Amino acid sequence: MEFHDSLPLMIYDDKCYVCIKFAKLMNFLAKGKLRMIGHYTEFGGKIRKEILEDDALEMFWFIDKETAYGGRAAIIPLLSAILRVHGRKFNKVSIQESCDIGCKDSLAVFFRSASLITHSRKIRISNL
Repeated sequence: MEFHDSLPLMIYDDKCYVCIKFAKLMNFLAKGKLRMIGHYTEFGGKIRKEILEDDALEMFWFIDKETAYGGRAAIIPLLSAILRVHGRKFNKVSIQESCDIGCKDSLAVFFRSASLITHSRKIRISNL
């Protein structure tokens, strides 16, 4: 898959209220310098199929040129990229809220937030 021009990028669950809010915050902090991709978009599906593992939907991902970081492992690389990425900006991203009311209740927010702490992955990327 050729997506060097899209790196670095963040993949988030675009059907989860908490994940959408998190993606909006990261997009604001990055000022358009990171590409934001929803898990359920066509491009997100291609990335899941070719690079990520079976549990990819359980966490957000940050992908740079060498590694895909998931969940807890992605926090520091993501924040570091936000601070050091310079130059080209991606088109202004409009992150849509596309979840039903069930994902906004307090129990769903708690479990989705807890998954950030409990899930962590690192995948070395070769032959991008």
